[in-house]
Amino acid sequence: MIDLKKTTHEMIKNGTWKYEGGVFWQALPQGIVGYDGDFIVPEDLSRRERREAMEKIRFILGLDTDLDSFYSEISDSKFAFLIEEFYGLTIPGAPSLYQAIVEVIAQQQISFEFAQKAIYNLVRLVRRKIGGLYLFPEPQDILSLGDKIREAKLGYRANYILSVTREFIKGNLRLDLWELNEEEAIRYLTKFKGIGKWSAELFLMYGLRKNVYPAGDLGLRRGIAKIFGLRVKDVKEKDVREIIEPYGKWKSLLAFYILCYDRKTQGVRK
Repeated sequence: MIDLKKTTHEMIKNGTWKYEGGVFWQALPQGIVGYDGDFIVPEDLSRRERREAMEKIRFILGLDTDLDSFYSEISDSKFAFLIEEFYGLTIPGAPSLYQAIVEVIAQQQISFEFAQKAIYNLVRLVRRKIGGLYLFPEPQDILSLGDKIREAKLGYRANYILSVTREFIKGNLRLDLWELNEEEAIRYLTKFKGIGKWSAELFLMYGLRKNVYPAGDLGLRRGIAKIFGLRVKDVKEKDVREIIEPYGKWKSLLAFYILCYDRKTQGVRK
């Protein structure tokens, strides 16, 4: 059973969703859609719109994740304690591919907390609202901000977001890379200014739910160091891959649990 409270706790707090009274609410172009174990969809939607809205919520929350199989896979490993720690947690997905690439770029080289604030600032600058929630900006909305985008406090990442947005609008940058394997997708994405290997890997996990993880991520390296009693500086990208790759189809979910463990224990002395 998916734990909505735990899963939403790990989502980017960007103003486009809320978790309230045991219900997850997400602003989508079709309207505000909820989920509490059952879908709560606006009554005025057509059958096709209802189906699309429910599929979107299913993707965002990872409702199809087979957590029991994952827990069985790690139950006899060094990571077994993560089951009780994060029972019911799934990897949140982005509502759109464009949102995914923007939010990934916004997280480059800064803490998750600082990145969340910058992303919320960006969403609020555009001011697309539905009910009490914001809709994530469309590509043209971002370009229309011009220099005003600086107010989001994204730093140099603002230029990267603008550059990627221009390429996306022109049709030069494709984000629907479903048919490409991991290596092909990373090679393609990293041709564009503002998208390095870390960003490409995180985008594939967050935007497409591919079985990929950012092995060079500091939080992931730090989490592994804590679990195995190592120094962070001694945990390299190759070490991360050697530890996680054997978990096959569960490697991205395991990596996410380790990242969440690192966030939860930051500043906590053992």
